[in-house]
This record gives sequence, structure tokens and C-alpha cells, in this order.
Amino acid sequence: MARQKFVCGNWKMHKTVAETAALVRELRSALGDAAGEVQVAVAPPFTALAAAVEAARGSAIEIAAQDVHWEKQGAFTGEVSAPMLADVGCRHGIVGHSERRQLFGETDEAVRKKVGALLAAGVRPIVCVGETLAEREAGRTLEVVDRQVRQGLAGLSVDELGRLTIAYEPVWAIGTGKTATSAQAQEVHAAIRRILRDVGAPVADQIRVQYGGSVKPENAAELMAQPDVDGALVGGASLKAADFIAIVKGALR
Repeated sequence: MARQKFVCGNWKMHKTVAETAALVRELRSALGDAAGEVQVAVAPPFTALAAAVEAARGSAIEIAAQDVHWEKQGAFTGEVSAPMLADVGCRHGIVGHSERRQLFGETDEAVRKKVGALLAAGVRPIVCVGETLAEREAGRTLEVVDRQVRQGLAGLSVDELGRLTIAYEPVWAIGTGKTATSAQAQEVHAAIRRILRDVGAPVADQIRVQYGGSVKPENAAELMAQPDVDGALVGGASLKAADFIAIVKGALR
């Protein structure tokens, strides 16, 4: 089945409130109708989410959060809940990003709980999976991704599975300038599709699987032309309007 391409910019720890509003306004002006043919979202830091929502209001650009806590409220200093994200106007929430896993010890079980919390609040999860360089060199890529997908999505209903996106991000390609070849990306995306058919057959073919890992204007179109690559989760290149716009337009080819 034809799946609409989905491109999301993960801004990580960049952009003030004013810078966020300015970039969103620039994107909406430049993308025009393209932000509709391709689903487009950006994920600013928590402090700028409200400003991003306001700057995007009336356009097709959607706002995502970069992380979430699985509890609705409580004594969790520094954390933000899914109902809070829904309240500010977030449509998506990124969970399980490799930086969260590598730098902050996030586990597959934590990812599973965060996915459930987002869905319960009406926010659509973008669930990140991917192997390290050591795991790839040991030939364990598909084993690692299989575990992360199955454990991160454990217990979800078919309806819930139909409301999420998977993002395959090989850790060795994030921020390194290295990118998986289109063939490498397609191989893993096809494997993820097989896993999804196993855990949620009725909706497996409608779930988008994005590629992330040094996506840039020069490689975006080729990557997204692969049959099981349904868009991109873009890091550094999403911080510059011209680069992100070129990537979005690459999804139209």
C-alpha cells in the first residue's frame, strides 16, 4: 500500500524560543503545499514547544516532543508527562532515541512505557531503534533491532500499533557524517516490516518506518526512494531551513 512520507526534524538541544518561532515561520513559508503532500513535523526542545505550536498554527507543520516520562504526574523533577505534551499541542513524541539509550540509560522497558503513555494521551509515538557500530560489525544488527521493536511495542493493540511510527537510526551514523547506504537502510527497514507483520499483521503495511542517521539533502531522495523507507528523522540538517526544506522536497521525488 502507498504510505505518505513522513519527515520529522529532531532539533535536540538547539534553538531558543525566538529562534524556534523564526525557523518554523521560515519553514511554513517555504514549504507551502509540500507540507501536506509530505507529512512534516519538527521537534524543538521543551522550552520552545509552545512557541513552535503557535508559529505553526494554521499550517500543515506538526510539532513533536523529543522525549516524555511515562507517568501522568508526580515527583519526577525535570520530567515532562504525555498529558502535558498533549496540552501544549504536540502531535508526536520521540521515544527511544539512541542518545537517550546511550547517554541516559534508557531501556526497552522504559521505551514501552513511554509509548503507552503517549498513546493514552493522544500523542503519536515515533519509536527509535538501531544498532551500534560494534553490534553491526558483530553481525547483530537484525537481532538488536528485532529485540528493540518487539520489546518497545509489547502489549500494544492493533489499533495502537496503527498510530505509531518507527524510526530506524543506526547509532554509528548519527552525527558522524556516515550514512547507511540505501541498500543497507532498505535491508533493515524490510526486516522491521516483517517484524511488524508478526506483531500487528492487520496494520503492519500502514506503519511508517523512517530512516535517521546523517540524513542530508544529498542523500535524502535516494534513501526515501527505497520501498520500505517511508521518510526521515532528521538531526543536524533540520536546524537549517534550506537543508530541511530540500530533504522534505526529496521525499516528493
